[in-house]
Amino acid sequence: MKASIVLLPGDGIGPEVTGAAVEVLRAVATAFHHEFEFNEQAIGGCAIDATGEALPAATRDACLAADAILLGAVGGPRWSDPKAKARPEQGLLQLRAALGVFANLRPVRVHPRTAQLSPVKADRLAGVDLLFVRELTGGSYFGKRTRDADSASDECRYTVAEIERVLRRAFELARGRRGRVTSIDKANVLETSRLWRETAQRVATEYPDVQLEHQLVDSMAMLLISRPAEYDVLVTENLFGDILTDEAAVLAGSLGLLPSASLGEGKRGLYEPIHGSAPDIAGKGFANPIGSILSAALLLHHSLGLETEARAVEAAVALVLDECELTRDLGGAASTGKITEYVMAALRYRAVAAKVAA
Repeated sequence: MKASIVLLPGDGIGPEVTGAAVEVLRAVATAFHHEFEFNEQAIGGCAIDATGEALPAATRDACLAADAILLGAVGGPRWSDPKAKARPEQGLLQLRAALGVFANLRPVRVHPRTAQLSPVKADRLAGVDLLFVRELTGGSYFGKRTRDADSASDECRYTVAEIERVLRRAFELARGRRGRVTSIDKANVLETSRLWRETAQRVATEYPDVQLEHQLVDSMAMLLISRPAEYDVLVTENLFGDILTDEAAVLAGSLGLLPSASLGEGKRGLYEPIHGSAPDIAGKGFANPIGSILSAALLLHHSLGLETEARAVEAAVALVLDECELTRDLGGAASTGKITEYVMAALRYRAVAAKVAA
C-alpha cells in the first residue's frame, strides 16, 4: 500500500513524540511492504513564529490532500497571551473544521503494570476498557463569542444533524465492542442537552442490538472514577468530552499513554496523543512517546485499513509495558529514544509472528 501522511510535530515535546511514532510507522512499512510518504508541515506556536498564522494555508492544503495526519502537540507559555491575535489552539480548531472531523475517539485501557500509578484503587480499574466519542466541531468551542468591559458570552449551539452523526458513529463502534452506549448531557438544565438526549433516544431505535443509557455530566464525572469498568462507549458534546477525557486519563496512570483519533465521514483522520506540549520537559529526551505511537496504530486502523499492522503496534506497546523499563511519568528512567527502541524491537517480533500466523 502507498499512503501519504502529513506530520504536524507542533510545539514543546510534539516533535520528539511524533518522531518516535514516525520511526514506528517506517518500521511497519518495512516489515509489511508498504510505502508511506511523510510530509512535514507547521502548526501552532511554531507556525505563528514562522508565518504569523497558527494554521498556514500550506499546512491546511497539505492536510486536505493527505490520507492521514499525525499531530504532536500545540501551545506553550510563549504564546499564552489571551489577547494575542493568533494563538496555537486556533490552528488546531481551524484544522478540525477544515477536515470536517466531527468525532474524536479516545480509547482508555488500563494496563496492569501502570494501574498502580493511578490514584484510583486497583480493584476499580480491573477490566477498564472505555471508548470516548467526543463531538468535535460544534458547541461552545465554535459558537459566537462576545466580550465587553463588564461581561462575556460563549454560545453553545448544536443542530440535529451534528448530534445525529456523532451518535451514529458511537453506536456503530459499540456494535464492534460490548454493545453499550452511554450518552452524557446536562438535560436537566441546558436546552442543547435536551435536544441531544431526544436525538439520542431516536437514533437508538436504529440500533436495537445496542443498549443506550443516559448520564448527566456531573454524575458521570463521579461514576468515571468510582465505577469505570461498567462503561463501554461514552458519547458526549465538545466541552463535556474535553473535560471527561482528561479526567479518564488518570485511570490509565499517565496522560502519556493515551492516543486519539479525530474522524469525519471519509477515511482521512487526524491522530494525536491526548497530552499537551509539556514545554517544561521539551528537549530533555524523556517525554513518553507511547500515546503518539498508539495514535499511529489508530491511523493504521482507521485511515489506512491496515488491521494486522495496527494490532502488531498495539501488541508491541503492550509487550514494552509488560517487560521494559518505562519513562519518568511511569516511575522509570527510560528516555524517549529508548522506549522507541523497545517498541521497534517488539514490533519486529510481533510482525514476524503475524506473518507466520497468516
